[in-house]
Amino acid sequence: MTIGFCVRKRQRSVSPEIAKAFSKLPVANASDSMSRMFAGGAKLRPIHDTGKVLAGPALTVRTRPGDNLMLHHALDIAEPGDVIVVDAGGDVTTATMGEIMVAIAQRNKIAGIIVNGAIRDAEEIRQMKFPLYAAGVTHRGPYKDGPGEINTAIAIEGMVIKPGDLILADGDGILCVPFDQTETVLAATQKKYDAEQEELALIAKGTDDRSWVMNTLQTRGCEFE
Repeated sequence: MTIGFCVRKRQRSVSPEIAKAFSKLPVANASDSMSRMFAGGAKLRPIHDTGKVLAGPALTVRTRPGDNLMLHHALDIAEPGDVIVVDAGGDVTTATMGEIMVAIAQRNKIAGIIVNGAIRDAEEIRQMKFPLYAAGVTHRGPYKDGPGEINTAIAIEGMVIKPGDLILADGDGILCVPFDQTETVLAATQKKYDAEQEELALIAKGTDDRSWVMNTLQTRGCEFE
């Protein structure tokens, strides 16, 4: 088995129905439902104007910093609705992609791209309204030599992403839900969302119960003068 320069076949993938259900729920609610233990890191920020939740199966790419050969191939083999997740080592000195590659992604109906690295053509990409997250922006362009891997496990800021896992992203950041846990997390996320909507309704009416704040302070031993 070749290590470091290979293209694998994705063995499983979350369904479009699961992705659609998650796309209606805030990423923060899903994160809370996973014990707040998983995140793609605060450096990954949306280049586009977020308005909807990005949700879809991961097509993973690992590339050396400053090279995008494998990302180009991923654009060609991705299925409609995929979220391409690129581990470019977090390097922000050289862009991994720009406007032309976003145009290809849009044409191929890719749901979005996440780059743990830098992009360029930021202003043009904002106008294209394509879901794109990156760790930085620079005008310096990439090379196209390889090596790299497609559809192998990657990790971003300690969050492991396997091919076909569910990727979620909105203005709060990136989250990966493991393939085998999507239905459980979906049910918990919906429950969390419903509870927050009830709380917001009580706040609007002025009937919310804030006694828990003082109770917690007293239980934790806070001193008052």
